[in-house]
Amino acid sequence: MTEFLAVDGGTIAYEVTGSGPLIVLAHGMGDSRDAYRAVVPRLVAAGHRVAAVDLRGCGESSVAWTAWSRTDIAGDLLAVIRHLGGPAVLVGHSISGGAATIAAARDPELVRAVVELAPFTRKQSVRLGDLRVKRFRRGMSRLLGAGMLGSLRLWLSYLDVAYPGVRPADWTERRGRIEALMREPGRMKALQAMGRSAPVDAGARLGDVRSPVLVVMGALDPDWADPRAEGQAIVDALPSGLGRLAMIEGAGHYPHDQFPEEVASLVLGFIGSDAAGA
Repeated sequence: MTEFLAVDGGTIAYEVTGSGPLIVLAHGMGDSRDAYRAVVPRLVAAGHRVAAVDLRGCGESSVAWTAWSRTDIAGDLLAVIRHLGGPAVLVGHSISGGAATIAAARDPELVRAVVELAPFTRKQSVRLGDLRVKRFRRGMSRLLGAGMLGSLRLWLSYLDVAYPGVRPADWTERRGRIEALMREPGRMKALQAMGRSAPVDAGARLGDVRSPVLVVMGALDPDWADPRAEGQAIVDALPSGLGRLAMIEGAGHYPHDQFPEEVASLVLGFIGSDAAGA
């Protein structure tokens, strides 16, 4: 059942399942909480209360927002955690990975651990050698085209690249749901606005994080020429000993949708460790 939380500037939609310690799941741009449909049951079965959130402008959340930065998204996520009586483990994908970093830095009492899935958390730069990597060229050309032109066709084409090899059993339905949502008024504009929001605000807060962080990268993620190096750079920018990196072979930019069982196991193992606090 969808619930709605009024925050400054609009309403955030979310859905809560299960009981126990709270985990909040936040998706990437151009998506919805449906991205975690295969992860939620696994976390609930392990004894957690799970809140899957639609970002501002996405899913069932309202569209008329004036700001789209990771800092703004972090405020929304903290509001949801506060409303649900946190603290919480905060899981963020792509743009939400950066937002989770900011949320943890702003309120470590509310965010007891962070999991960043294929996160855009640092300032990005493209080197000449990166363009020699075919999957990176294919992914970036489609991603940039979708953002600059507001093209749904290019966004769907990007998703085809971002899900290399293994795809969910319900991929046709999943892709259809994304297309239907993105055809709703304001949804593509939200994607474009998020795409224009650079992750410098998140990168600036990496050194301020006090909660343990797990970074999960897909080895075939087309958003980076070297996904492992990007993930390690995030870990290295955190206070010493606070972060760890996990790689998923065969995964692209959506490891939680391609390999939900593996991602759920990584999350549960991480938050059950001494570092994250059971």
